[in-house]
Amino acid sequence: MATMTASRRDAPVTVLATTVAFGLLLGWATYGLHGATPLMERATNSVSTWIIWTAAAGALIRARQLAVWGGALMMLATCGGYYAASALGDTFGAGGLGTAAVWSVAGLTGGPLLGWAGWTVRRGRGDVRAVAGAVIAMVVLGEALWLGLALHYWGEAAVFLTVGALLTALLTVYLARTGVHRYWLCAVLAPMSGLAFYLAEEGILNGLLGSL
Repeated sequence: MATMTASRRDAPVTVLATTVAFGLLLGWATYGLHGATPLMERATNSVSTWIIWTAAAGALIRARQLAVWGGALMMLATCGGYYAASALGDTFGAGGLGTAAVWSVAGLTGGPLLGWAGWTVRRGRGDVRAVAGAVIAMVVLGEALWLGLALHYWGEAAVFLTVGALLTALLTVYLARTGVHRYWLCAVLAPMSGLAFYLAEEGILNGLLGSL
């Protein structure tokens, strides 16, 4: 009976439906918590808030392919939940469809990558686990750079940078304790990946949003 229950829980339809449902709730909550407090405003108006949860979902899914697909679907669902809440809240402006489309494309790019990263850190083999850890940390570090260098929100950038550094340290320690030989690659690659993330966000994503 226990084996049958576990099998049903890990069935592809169940896994993907669960990630979609969580994504919808995450998007809806992100919109609803805007402006609740200054801290919640920044935490919910954040790329990394969505993406880190996608990595967490990937870590919980047993099959690598499902983690990748789940990451993509979760990001699409999160966008859908957010903009559905925006429409019901009467804040979905004239440019809403274009903005939603850009974020959906960004989610289809980042979602599978972070779903894979979460799965690989927990269930992968070899040094690629350290690379995956750097991919997860890069999101927070890259957003810290964007907040500081692009928006000049230096106080918030310092908070994100601190969180990103702590996340990098925790992932590196976890990888070391689970026997990854070159666990230190996570700490080395995370800052470089964060810079690459910032450049992509500043050069591509903001360009697309600015053209709407």
